[in-house]
Amino acid sequence: MTDPARPAGPAHHDDRDDRGCLRLVLAVPLTVLTLIAAYFCWTALTIRPSGSWDDAAYGGIVLSCVVTLAATASAAALWVLPSVRRVMGWGWIVPAVAFGVTASVRWAVGG
Repeated sequence: MTDPARPAGPAHHDDRDDRGCLRLVLAVPLTVLTLIAAYFCWTALTIRPSGSWDDAAYGGIVLSCVVTLAATASAAALWVLPSVRRVMGWGWIVPAVAFGVTASVRWAVGG
């Protein structure tokens, strides 16, 4: 006996089949935002002011930290959506958050 709520035959479409495609589509913005956060976090960590008078270097550190935090916040805002969180696990957001925490510490310590 067949289940009346479930269509029979090959025309049946299971939502679990779409998870791989959805994961691939959502991986693009999360990966791009994580790469942006990584680059600007690296920039914030590698800028070395020549002295206390080097306002340009300090400004570059702050700008890099702000961009890192913006990319991290964007990735987290995307990941928080229930439909995204259901498909993308914690492993997708942890690197971006780690870059955000690192940039926050860099900004607090030396920016």
